[in-house]
Amino acid sequence: MEFSHIDEKGQAKMVDVSAKPVIHRTAIAEGRIFCSPETMDLIRENQIKKGDVLTTANIAGVMGAKQTSALIPLCHNIGMDQVVMDLSIEEEGVKILAKTVCTDKTGIEMEALTAVSIAALTIYDMCKAVDKNMRISDIRLVEKTKKELA
Repeated sequence: MEFSHIDEKGQAKMVDVSAKPVIHRTAIAEGRIFCSPETMDLIRENQIKKGDVLTTANIAGVMGAKQTSALIPLCHNIGMDQVVMDLSIEEEGVKILAKTVCTDKTGIEMEALTAVSIAALTIYDMCKAVDKNMRISDIRLVEKTKKELA
């Protein structure tokens, strides 16, 4: 298996996508942050002192997706068409889903993964004063699609 981000000298490089066609692409990523039952009650009741945890994490996820190429050195700066966040309260924590959409020459999965990561980190930051044992886990790419334009 060859890595596309390594040149013939073994040095990291940004992949040249100039010859690739523009394609409609989507990606869905998910992750979870596990919290104590007491923390989950505070989130549900909007009683975290820093504010509305889920709304703030939703916005942070969108903002994170938009900053992906600035955070990940070899990631292309692509024009995103949409970022949709879905944060849902579960018994043991919050499930975070991010769907990203673009029409570009390269994929959008890093943006979806970044959105989930930043949303989880935002929840952690907002709740750390009341829960020292939170755990961010299971961040993964769930789906990736490509569809040629007509």
